[in-house]
Amino acid sequence: MKHHQIEIIGKVHSPYQQKFAVPRQPGLVRAATTTIELTGPYSQPDCCRGLLDFSHIWVIFVFHQTVASGWKPLVRPPRLGGNQRKGVFATRATYRPNGLGMSVVKLLSIDYHSGSTWITVEGADWVDETPVVDIKPYLPYADSVIDAQGGFADNRPTTELETHFSEQAIQDLALLADDYPNLKELIGQVLEQDPRPAYNKAAHQEKIYGMALYDLNIKWRVKQQQNIVLSVTKTF
Repeated sequence: MKHHQIEIIGKVHSPYQQKFAVPRQPGLVRAATTTIELTGPYSQPDCCRGLLDFSHIWVIFVFHQTVASGWKPLVRPPRLGGNQRKGVFATRATYRPNGLGMSVVKLLSIDYHSGSTWITVEGADWVDETPVVDIKPYLPYADSVIDAQGGFADNRPTTELETHFSEQAIQDLALLADDYPNLKELIGQVLEQDPRPAYNKAAHQEKIYGMALYDLNIKWRVKQQQNIVLSVTKTF
């Protein structure tokens, strides 16, 4: 068998509106709540019967923003500063032969309404509208390997950057608090991952960056090893 058709079973509704600022691995930003909308025949309640018995799930998805660009045998992992090459199968790069990714996330709830099934999870690393192709339960006895080795990414990434909010940003958050109750926590956790491109962090420390969360534009800069959030505004 050389070819196999994969069906899209649903799509993601995520706070991350663009690839920039998406955590590079699942579980790093726990304040991010994401919903998977199952559609068509896969939205039948029977498809998820028993799933709530598990605390975590595996989600297999399509890197839809890069799949059209094809795959590359060698890639530059951000974890290595973007200046070392590794084989695509030794990384979790998006430029893969079939453009598929997989993440383990915490399962929060399952709801059924409007002819669809809505699965809410915590700690996902997906761009909004990401296509989902499969869901499987996480099995601790089989999926957790105690003595596993992680190669060049053996430890959880760390950053020395602390996040502070300007007076303007604090005022902006106060106005948005009713609609986005954990927004400050979410912004802080995202910026703790230092989403700036690895290859030019030192060269652009005074640059003002922007990221899109929900329908909001968050602007910040890095100064003296601190993230300074400058403003949080509606994009439309």
